Amino acid sequence: MRALSRNGRGVIGIIIPIVGVGSLALAAPSAFAANAHHGGGGAGGGGSAATGNDISYPQCGSSFPASPGFGIVGLNDGRANDLNPCFGPSSSYGSYTQSELYWAVAAPTGGPLQPKASLYVNTGDPGNVYNGTLIGDWPTSGSTPYGSCSTTTVTTSSGSATAGANSPGCAWQYGYNTAVQDASWLSGAASAIDHQNAPVYVPGTAASYPWWLDVETANTWQTGTNGQQMNVADLQGMIAGLQQAGASTVGAYSTSFQWGQITGGTNSSSGSLYKIPDWIPGARTLSGAKSNCATTPFTGGAVTVTQWSGRPDNDYAC
Repeated sequence: MRALSRNGRGVIGIIIPIVGVGSLALAAPSAFAANAHHGGGGAGGGGSAATGNDISYPQCGSSFPASPGFGIVGLNDGRANDLNPCFGPSSSYGSYTQSELYWAVAAPTGGPLQPKASLYVNTGDPGNVYNGTLIGDWPTSGSTPYGSCSTTTVTTSSGSATAGANSPGCAWQYGYNTAVQDASWLSGAASAIDHQNAPVYVPGTAASYPWWLDVETANTWQTGTNGQQMNVADLQGMIAGLQQAGASTVGAYSTSFQWGQITGGTNSSSGSLYKIPDWIPGARTLSGAKSNCATTPFTGGAVTVTQWSGRPDNDYAC
C-alpha cells in the first residue's frame, strides 16, 4: 500500500525491512511516489466472509479478486493529491466494470465483521517548500484547532516568496483539504458509475464507507519533534475533513514502528488519533494474519483488520 507525495520532502528516517510486511507497508520508498501498491488479494475468489482483499492503481486493467468477503480500495494513485485512475470510470478505464470502487461494492459476499466496501487514502505532510520549490497545494489560510494558518516569507531557488507557514495550523489545513478532495473524488466516481446504469448502485457519500489512512514512513513527512507535531496535525485535519464529509469511521493502516516515527506515538487521550481502529500488515500467511489480531494496537484502540502478503494482498477481519 505504498504512497509518496509528488511534492515529497523526502523519506522520514530509514526504511527498515520488516520480515513479512506486505506491499502496502514497506515497499521501496517513493515519496508519495508511484510504487505504492497496497494491492489486495490472493485470498479472493470465494474466500470466507472473514477474509478479503485490498486493491489500488497497480491492479488497474487487470482482473479483480472474485467474491472476497470484503474489499478495500485505494482512492489515490500512490500520491495523496492524485486520483487512482481506475477508482471510477475515466478516460483510460471507461467502463464501470473496470472500476475498483464498483468492484468493492458489487463483488464482496459480505460478513458480520467488516462491511463489503471500505476505502483507504494516502497521507503525507510535505511542508511548504521542498528542494527550493514551493509546494503548490500547501494552504495559505484557514482557521484550525491549532490556530490560524497564516502566510510567511520563505526562501526558494527563485528567491523570496510568500507561502503558508510551516506550522501545525497549516499542516492541519493541508490534511483537511486533502480529505475534502478525496470525498469529492468519491462522489464523482460513484456518479459516473451510476450514470452507466450499473446493475449494483454505488453510493457516493463519505458516510457510506469506513475510511483508512495509509500512514507509512515511505511517504513524505516532516521530521523531528516539531515535525511530528505537524504530522499529527495533518492526520487530524484529514480525519476532520472526512468527518465533515460524513464519515463516521476512520482508522489507520500502519505499524507501531512507522506510527511512532511519524507521530511520536499515540499514548494520550488527547487528539483525534487516539483509539482509532488499526489495520496491521506484516503477515505472510492467513494464520499469521489471524495471530496479528492480538498485536498491541499502535493507536491504543483495537486491531480490526490485518493483512497478509499476496499478489495482490489479502486481509483478515479480526
